Amino acid sequence: MNEKSRLPVSFEFFPPKTPEGVEKLRLVRQKLYALQPEFCSVTFGAGGSTQEGTFSAVSAILAEGVTAASHISCVGATRDAVRAQLATLKTMGVRRLVTLRGDLPSGYGLGGEFHYASDLVTFIREETGNDFHIEVAAYPEVHPQAKSPESDLQAFAAKVRAGANSAITQYFFNADAYFRFVEEVDALGLNVPIVPGIMPITSSTQLMRFSDACGAEIPRWIRLRLQSFGDDTVSIKAFGLEVVASLCEQLRAGGAPALHFYTMNQSVATLELCARLGLG
Repeated sequence: MNEKSRLPVSFEFFPPKTPEGVEKLRLVRQKLYALQPEFCSVTFGAGGSTQEGTFSAVSAILAEGVTAASHISCVGATRDAVRAQLATLKTMGVRRLVTLRGDLPSGYGLGGEFHYASDLVTFIREETGNDFHIEVAAYPEVHPQAKSPESDLQAFAAKVRAGANSAITQYFFNADAYFRFVEEVDALGLNVPIVPGIMPITSSTQLMRFSDACGAEIPRWIRLRLQSFGDDTVSIKAFGLEVVASLCEQLRAGGAPALHFYTMNQSVATLELCARLGLG
């Protein structure tokens, strides 16, 4: 294997809601483990609503001999609740956290003792020292709720200064946005790896829905091409593979430290992308 193909990869899963989903995800993980991921992360529902499922999936990954990262969010949470979560994760053997502000459950007023992800990072460091490797989120195309690009950059800087070790970005399809963001972070004197988050394209309707919800921009040419395929899923997947593989090549050529794949609990698209990139 040459040096170029050694780019580390990691995978994100969400906690299944049914016994069938649990078994399906187990099989998906077994296929993806062939790519020797640096770690696998599991998401945390709004307001911690999936905590039991998150911790169960994290435990299963650890039992399979793979490094697991648990998402942990703070909106609506108390210090005592987060302290208990950290103790549980530490006992389980988790050493990596993806630390987020998180979303409020619908119908839930503003509450809790933390306002920003940087507050949560500070609290974790105060409580646990360097027991955890802390990942935080980055938004190359600017967080949808940010007042301005500058305020968003400063919010990211606050997370790093609070003790974050590295960052994973929201997915994007414009490599220039990523490289500009990295340059802006470097200009602040913050030496932190920023790993691009990669979303395979397998369904145009799903991609449009997700992107509208999270503020990720789909370039017009990609959107129009996807719309032109209608219900032709074979063409959508082939086009998606070509577009995202090209993006990953640009990121690798530009010095991205790793790639983090949003798998949507599927294996095929991620496996195909990594094979195209020579990472298999």
